[in-house]
This record gives sequence, structure tokens and C-alpha cells, in this order.
Amino acid sequence: MIAVIGLGFVGLTTGLGLAHRIGCTLFAYDCDPKKRELYRAGRIPFHEPELQEHLGRYLGNRFVVCDTLEEALRSAEYIFYCVGTPALADGGADLNALLGGLKASREVLSDGRFRVLVIKSTVPPGTTSRVIAPLLEQLGLRPGEHVGLAANPEFLREGSAWRDVMEPDRIVIGEAEPDGGRRLAELYALGFDAPVRRVSATTAEFVKYMSNSLLATMISFANEMAMIAEQTGDIEIPQAFRLLHEDKRWHGTPAKMTDYVYPGCGFGGYCLPKDIASMIHHASVIGEHAGLLQAAVDVNQKAQMRMAERIAAAAGDQKSRKIGILGLSFKPGSDDVRGAVSFEIIRLLLGMGYLNIAAYDPLSMNAFDLAYGLPISYAQTMEELASGSEVIALITSWEEFIEKRHLLSGKLVIDGRYTEAQSGVIVHAGE
Repeated sequence: MIAVIGLGFVGLTTGLGLAHRIGCTLFAYDCDPKKRELYRAGRIPFHEPELQEHLGRYLGNRFVVCDTLEEALRSAEYIFYCVGTPALADGGADLNALLGGLKASREVLSDGRFRVLVIKSTVPPGTTSRVIAPLLEQLGLRPGEHVGLAANPEFLREGSAWRDVMEPDRIVIGEAEPDGGRRLAELYALGFDAPVRRVSATTAEFVKYMSNSLLATMISFANEMAMIAEQTGDIEIPQAFRLLHEDKRWHGTPAKMTDYVYPGCGFGGYCLPKDIASMIHHASVIGEHAGLLQAAVDVNQKAQMRMAERIAAAAGDQKSRKIGILGLSFKPGSDDVRGAVSFEIIRLLLGMGYLNIAAYDPLSMNAFDLAYGLPISYAQTMEELASGSEVIALITSWEEFIEKRHLLSGKLVIDGRYTEAQSGVIVHAGE
């Protein structure tokens, strides 16, 4: 038995999708009586393809609209909270309806039956573990003992929500405690064939925001480019974007776009820094402010500084500690050190007083030394660098470093490329 609390776009689609895929009886409740009346009459107060058809198909049998919250919760083993979390004036999320719904559930949830509470509402990262879990404890419902608790973000697009719920790319289960996550995964396994990713609750919440932030950024990028093109003149804007879309990387060759949408310690090389700087300058000349491009440059500089700060924090106040740098070229598979982020990171460390720095790169050590002439030493092998260093920073993700990760066992490693494949004590650059 499943309950869905909140019958807006997400709640209705989720409820009907679960009823369709799992074949269970689903108890649905919304605090708005007018909305309940509409659903009982088989009508939907918004347009979304296929939902009307499936509401008519399951209404009164698999999909039961309840008059009270208690009626919806009483027999449920899983409770999906899908209430709205609208934006406040300062941009924060209004959690009042969600927290109020949880508080109102207390009486039923205190009957001794173990239920899994699933937070489907979009909430800021940390909400489930740091706000909802403590609230439940205050209500006498300790997560993992009295109730299960998981964050389960939705990735539905208006206009194709039914298809998205039927054929999800992945199902993300954020575990505030392991039992609830396990049981929720078992529920989805009854009717869905999509990959299930069990992560921390905060990771799940973050992925939802990250997904929409990426879409907003790409749309804003396209609009900023169009405005620069309009001001420049003599540019066929639709054709320019069609040519952009013909880049094979959108389709996975020779590198996937997902390779670029992955964190590191900044972008480097000859072309990217030079060309983005040139585009920003061009925009200023024609009277346009390329704010998004300038923000990209600012974030890149911040990423390099953050990496240097993390290395320094790991090394501590002992300026003489040996710091090992793995990777000098701007990307693996190349000996090009022009614009390499390794230079900026090492320069920052030297400026902080860390003078005992050694580096190793499979191809580019001579080129790096000739180009920059920094007062550092060079190891001839990864083994030499690993054995002689107290703190090791991964800057370029060469395959050799992954294959020989056993050499880093027991070392303090600052993984600037988030490889998820390093041995030793990992200190991620963003911590």
C-alpha cells in the first residue's frame, strides 16, 4: 500500500505512475478540497498528456482519493510527500507545507507500524537529513527505528511527465538511513527496470538542483551568445547554432559532453582560456556584457585557488612538508603545458610558502620546466614521487595514476579530478 500526499503535477504523476507500474492500491490526499473533488470527478486542473486517460483508468480502484490525511496514511507502507516548496522572496525554499504535512502525520505514524517516508518534494541539499530527520525525532519517530526516511527527487518535464515516470533515466534514492533506502529500492524493483542509484540524502537533493541549474545555464549561454551575435551583426544566428550542434561531442565522439560536465581543478590549455577571454573582450567592444562568460572565468580561477587551499590545508603549517604533484599537462594524453592549471596551483602554493614541491608527469616535465622555470623538483617515476611525498595532489587524470593507485595507499591524497579511483586518505578538493 502506498500513499501520496500532495496532488499537484508531481504528486499526481507519481501516484498514477506507481499505480500503473507496480499495480498496487494507492491512497492519494491533497489538503485542497476543490482539487480532491476534481480528481474524484476524473478531471485534472492542468494539461499534461496521458494523465487524464490514466486517472480515468485507475480512479476508484488502484487510485483512491481520500478525504483525510489519516485515511490516506493508515494502511500505507510507503508515503510519498509531494507537496509544493515554492520560492521565498530571498530565493530560499518555503518548507512550511512539507514540514506541516509531516507534523500532521504524527498521530498515524505513531501507531507502531514501520513505514517508509519518501521526500519527493524538491528541497535544498541537506533538508532530509538535517531538517526532516531531527523533526521526526522531536515527534518521537526516530528514522531507522520507527520510520524509514529517504529523499527521492523527481526529474519530470512538463509535457512529457508520463513518459518520464514510465521510462526514467535513473531512479535516485537518497538514504537518510539505510533501511528506508533498501525498502524503497525493493518497491521500485517491483515495476521499474531503470537503474537505481542509492546515495546519501543530501547527494540526491543536490542532483535535482544541479540538473535544473545546468539546464538554466545552457539556456542562458545560448541567449548570451545570441545577444552578442545580434550586436555583432552579419551573423545568421539559427545557422550558427545548428553548426554548434553538429559538433560530434554532443553525440559522444571523440569525447562525450559529459566529460566536460564533471568537476576538476579548472580548465586550461591554449584554446579555452584564450578564446573565452577574446569573446569577452569582443562583447565589451560592441557594447555587450558577457556576464556568463566572465562568471566562467571567475569560477575557473576560484577552482584553482580552492585546490591550492586544500593542498595547503592538508600540508598544514609545516611549510617544509613534501608536496607531490601528479600531472602537469593541461589534460591527459598531451604534453601541452600552455595554460596548464598545474602552473597556477603550484605558483599559489609557492606564494603561500610551501617550497618543498616535487612533480611527476608521464610526458610534460621537460616542457613544463622550460616554460615556467619554477623552483620545484621532478620525480622520474610515479613510484619515486609517491614514496618521497607526504601530501599528494592529483591535478591531471592520467591513466597511469589510476592503474598505479596502490602506490598512494596510506598517503594523504587531494583528488583534484574526483577520480573515485585513488587509494589512501582522500581529501576531495571541494570539502
